[in-house]
Amino acid sequence: MSTAAIIDDERCYRAVASRDRRFDGAFYTAVRTTRIYCRPSCPAVTPRRRNVEFYRSAAAAQLAGYRACRRCLPDATPGSAEWDVRADVAGRAMRLINDGVVEREGVQGLAIRLGYTSRHLSRVLLEQMGAGPLALARARRAQTARVLIDTTSMSMAEVAFAAGFASVRQFNQTVGEVYACTPSALRAAARPRSGDIGADGGAPTDGPPAADLTIRLAVRQPFDAGALLRFLAARAVCGVESVEPGCYRRTLRLPHGPASVALTLSDGGVLCGLRGCDPRDVMAAVERCRRLLDLDADPEAVVAGLSSDEMLAPIVGRTPGLRVPGHVDGTEVAVRAVLGQQISVARARTLAARLVQRSGDRADGAGSELTHLFPTAAAIAALDPETLPMPRARGRALTGLCAAIDAGDVVLDRSADRAQVRASLLAVPGIGPWTADYIAMRALGDPDVFLPTDVGVRHALRRAGRDHRRAAEVAEDWRPWRSYAVMHLWNTLTETPLTETPLTETG
Repeated sequence: MSTAAIIDDERCYRAVASRDRRFDGAFYTAVRTTRIYCRPSCPAVTPRRRNVEFYRSAAAAQLAGYRACRRCLPDATPGSAEWDVRADVAGRAMRLINDGVVEREGVQGLAIRLGYTSRHLSRVLLEQMGAGPLALARARRAQTARVLIDTTSMSMAEVAFAAGFASVRQFNQTVGEVYACTPSALRAAARPRSGDIGADGGAPTDGPPAADLTIRLAVRQPFDAGALLRFLAARAVCGVESVEPGCYRRTLRLPHGPASVALTLSDGGVLCGLRGCDPRDVMAAVERCRRLLDLDADPEAVVAGLSSDEMLAPIVGRTPGLRVPGHVDGTEVAVRAVLGQQISVARARTLAARLVQRSGDRADGAGSELTHLFPTAAAIAALDPETLPMPRARGRALTGLCAAIDAGDVVLDRSADRAQVRASLLAVPGIGPWTADYIAMRALGDPDVFLPTDVGVRHALRRAGRDHRRAAEVAEDWRPWRSYAVMHLWNTLTETPLTETPLTETG
């Protein structure tokens, strides 16, 4: 067996034999006799044990000479939730690769962001993922191209550049090697598949939103679209976001220019409608929408982990598809967290809207309701805190935090080490534990954050008969899914307005 293959192959084979969807995206099954690799839940006849080996990534299987199965589309699975749980160098690198950093900045740029040499990073990724950064980025480009070929009417040249390829020739060569056919043949063979709904990122039954480009997003089931929409609607900032039945819209600040997105959600899946998006930013836009909706989560693993608690079991059982809403921009999360200190969600939303009108760039062409981009850290740092409509100490905390972000002292993308980010946040005057942890939960995608001083969390614990004064101690048994426990506790209070603020916040 190659060094890229997974060591615990017996467990992997049991998952394949049972066609267990929970492992889709976590590993890939490669069949030596056919030279094809599949997702664990592939409906094809289970291959004999002696004929298979398992890989940690699609890129590793491709490097070993396997091509993607046309039946189960293994490259269209959600990403592995293990990356967020581990939060190690490999996981951080994968999140940046999915965001298109290799295409924009090269392997050297990726390594610099992570604080390593390119040689060391390549060694780590080869050991952990079975492929180096270039191969992983290539696999990601092929996956994006396949989705665009199947679900859009874009020309092949447009698909090539939107997927991140440097040339149409490189695009044709890669597609031929990965899928053993031409891009035109892939499009000709594309048909609506009943299995796409949910597991393969199928579209909701409602029609897609008006957009320049509409893409199905892969979703791991179960998926609670209603809870996500309620959360986002309660916090939607006028001018930047809007929510209507079944659809969330917002402006995006992307590497090559602004755009807007309309996300149509149902329990069956998600449609991502992009408008005004530079083709080079399609990968980045899709990845940020996936983060926002927490689409790479493993809900069954979360349910299994939290159901051992007597109090949480019935709560989790009622809403097994609950997600932890992330965000499209870490700076925006941080700013809104500071604005929300010790006030209601509605009041924080009003303050954010005023800040947008004052310092946000105009977003022309995004739609009548979406008029602005959320302000940059530099724009907010330049404000006089004495003129902000909030207590002076909080105003200084806001401008100080944005100055630290603009200077690079606080890094809020998912490439950063979470412990280091928390320490850098707490070093900013006026930023306390609740704010730092809330930012980690939503901006960094940390699945294991608990907010013991949060009013909503304490109220939910009291209602459930638990001593809220022992909240942190109680939550130790909920690792590594404490962020999801927080969401489930908040969800029990949906009939009453949540403040979602700490009891104390002293930086």
